[in-house]
Amino acid sequence: MATTRTATTHWEGSLFEGAGRVTLKSSGLGTYDVSWPARTEAPNGMTSPEELIAAAHSSCFSMAFSNGLAKAGTPPTSLDTSADVTFQPGEGITGVKITVRGVVPGMSTEDFVAAAEDAKANCPVSKALTGTTITLDAALA
Repeated sequence: MATTRTATTHWEGSLFEGAGRVTLKSSGLGTYDVSWPARTEAPNGMTSPEELIAAAHSSCFSMAFSNGLAKAGTPPTSLDTSADVTFQPGEGITGVKITVRGVVPGMSTEDFVAAAEDAKANCPVSKALTGTTITLDAALA
């Protein structure tokens, strides 16, 4: 069964002087301030599209990786994943770096890295970002 999640943004003013508020409607978890300076300079307590993509990518990758490991008979004890999304004004999103450290009893480093590469290639957020260079740093903890 397909699911749809919704977020909304109310923006006022021009790109450079204006600001907005992003609301996570489906979950009701909150409303977050956004602005161009928060996107291109210091966050100053605001979020950005790139931070929201990083959150989506790190969680999606972790789910896909955990599932792949379990299906291979080596479920993880833990995975710690971060996603760094780089934004270049005038160019857009120029890359994503996924870093994962895992505790997977009985798994070799080579098999862990191979499984991480598979998760990177096949998690739905990675697939949605196919026009972006995605790099991976995977290691057992």
